[in-house]
Amino acid sequence: MVFQGASALTLDAKGRMAVPARHRDALQALCEGQLTITKHPDGCLMVFPRPSWEAFRDKVAALPMSASGWKRIFLGNAMDVEIDGSARVLVSPELRAAAGISKDVMLLGMGSHFELWDAERYAAHEAEVMAQAMPDALQDFTF
Repeated sequence: MVFQGASALTLDAKGRMAVPARHRDALQALCEGQLTITKHPDGCLMVFPRPSWEAFRDKVAALPMSASGWKRIFLGNAMDVEIDGSARVLVSPELRAAAGISKDVMLLGMGSHFELWDAERYAAHEAEVMAQAMPDALQDFTF
């Protein structure tokens, strides 16, 4: 299952995010609505369907001791959540604070998982990326 596309969303007063309708059925079929949210090095959050999280978690857990700081960031901040009966997911206050998320967010499908960004922070990040030269890995890419 591949998740893609951007969704502009608004968190409610309790920090809950409505899961976009186009992803609900797939997430229910893939993981019965069980997700894991953790920090991303770029300052956003990663939202994994549980099977994708388990594969990622196993890769992180296998990292050498020299990466113990990153293990703490990824594993130590991971929160298991479930899509509730109203198709919402609670994003913990700790994770919202870590990603600078208050109310308006962007949920980006990134293949096996999602990224959750504060909307303003994502707009600034995207503008920064677009202003940079194209990386070597994309030089021969055909559009």
